[in-house]
Amino acid sequence: MIFSDPESPENRQPAVAGRFYPAQREALIREVEAHIDRNAKKGRVLGIVAPHAGFKYSGDVAGAVYSRIEIPDTVILIGPNHTGKGEAVAVMTEGTWSMPMGDIVIDHELANAICEETNMAKKDSSAHQFEHSLETQLPFLQYFKNKFQIVPICLMRMKISACKELSEGIVRAVNKLGRPVLLVASSDMTHYESHDKAGTKDRMAITCIQNRDPTALFETVQSEKISMCGVNPVTVMLYCSESLGAKEAELVKYMTSGEVSGDMEQVVGYAGMIIR
Repeated sequence: MIFSDPESPENRQPAVAGRFYPAQREALIREVEAHIDRNAKKGRVLGIVAPHAGFKYSGDVAGAVYSRIEIPDTVILIGPNHTGKGEAVAVMTEGTWSMPMGDIVIDHELANAICEETNMAKKDSSAHQFEHSLETQLPFLQYFKNKFQIVPICLMRMKISACKELSEGIVRAVNKLGRPVLLVASSDMTHYESHDKAGTKDRMAITCIQNRDPTALFETVQSEKISMCGVNPVTVMLYCSESLGAKEAELVKYMTSGEVSGDMEQVVGYAGMIIR
């Protein structure tokens, strides 16, 4: 397999470099450094929730989370499908992701194992081609760890039963291969409401995550009409983390875009959370 052909689906090119974050390596490193906490103490974790907006708006939240975690050799990235392309559960199983800070190889063994363990997960790169929710995690991961592999999973809207079924397949694959993984659930919180309303709604969802209760999270987001785009990825990550032995969940940082832009009437909320 040739990974050097930029037109090949096996070599994914950046979709939002130069828009969500700088496209040049050195500028990107400086941007990441502007958002991290150099004094944070790192620890082993099972999963995280991190936002995926432009770094100007959500970088402080993402940086606060990534500053506090040890990154293993394999990272399972689970994000929402904003483009509508590809399979409902799209797993990219082969190839590399090209980024300004270097290429990242897919852990094809684990990616294929997930597809084998649950027929919900389909081998599909098209859903990932223009999707930003996973790509925006990579500069933070690359800043803190030189070499790691990824399993990119992109999700359409699903029922909670499907989230649970997918999580069971992921856990079976992880246990089968017996390697430590980090589960990254990519999500922004409330979209385009006032700062105060977003904060009130988002606290309800955050409390469910702090309680490590995926069912309550899923149902609360629905009943309270919380426009949290990554509720499915976070629900799947919570189910996985519980099966892998999670004991606690912590809110690291919450803010809204209004705190950066000054527009407090139409904000997007961002929560950074750690599950151990």
